[in-house]
Amino acid sequence: MTSLFPMFLKLEGKHCLVVGAGKVGEPKIGGLIDTGARIHVVAVDASDTVRDWAAAGKIQLDLRAFSPEDLEGKSLAVIATASNTLNELIYREASRRGVLCNVVDVPEYCDFFYPAVVRRGDLQIAISTAGKSPSLAQKLRQQLERQFGPGYAEWLDQLGETRRLILASDLDKERKLDLLHSLASQEAFEAVLAESTAERAQEIVEENTAELSAHALRASAPEEAA
Repeated sequence: MTSLFPMFLKLEGKHCLVVGAGKVGEPKIGGLIDTGARIHVVAVDASDTVRDWAAAGKIQLDLRAFSPEDLEGKSLAVIATASNTLNELIYREASRRGVLCNVVDVPEYCDFFYPAVVRRGDLQIAISTAGKSPSLAQKLRQQLERQFGPGYAEWLDQLGETRRLILASDLDKERKLDLLHSLASQEAFEAVLAESTAERAQEIVEENTAELSAHALRASAPEEAA
């Protein structure tokens, strides 16, 4: 098997199809909702949660059998039915149309895989075994969740704001890089995580904010006439 190409997709506004809305399909639909994708669900039956999402306008739900035309205009498709025959049919139809497809728990019918994901705000760490061992991926996810605690979410937000100030400043390139690397160092992370408070993160950022703000103002001010 050739190597997988790891990447994170922006699906906001993209048309996605999910076939199947039961115990297996429901979490797949839920994951897509969080991306802001335009989700079309086709299933002969649906769980109460999926019906609630449809009633709330989060998805389009059609309670009927799949039709190949459902794939038209879609960016990707997720298949979660109990029928191997139907799964293969949909995968073949998706491939013919150039639609990326994932048949849940059937690696040979997958153009992409759902990774095990550690989420800490905007920080996402994804683990994939190319479908060979979802159990191993889950165990690794649990280990990483212990290693990367909830404090990373707030810390990343602080880093993002500080990075904006640094890049907007008139500091030289090397000084900017030094600041960015030092603020994202393991020591800086550990200092925040050890105290587990937003206040500590703010203190560390504020040590640099005043200077950076001043540089940013100087960089944006018009030059005085000679």
